[in-house]
Amino acid sequence: MKRRYFIKYLKSKNCVLIREGGNHSWWGNETLGKRSAVPRHKEIDDLLARKICKDLGIPPIK
Repeated sequence: MKRRYFIKYLKSKNCVLIREGGNHSWWGNETLGKRSAVPRHKEIDDLLARKICKDLGIPPIK
């Protein structure tokens, strides 16, 4: 899936950008106190997107 669509999904679920790392962006869910790294590739594998959603405590993207 395209990274920009995944980022829009994260924002719609009240996740916020914490910081930019070297190769990843760190996103967090402030209500649950969880965070996860999102790679800065144009394409993000569907399994990786599901894992990131699980780490952040939000429903997986379809």
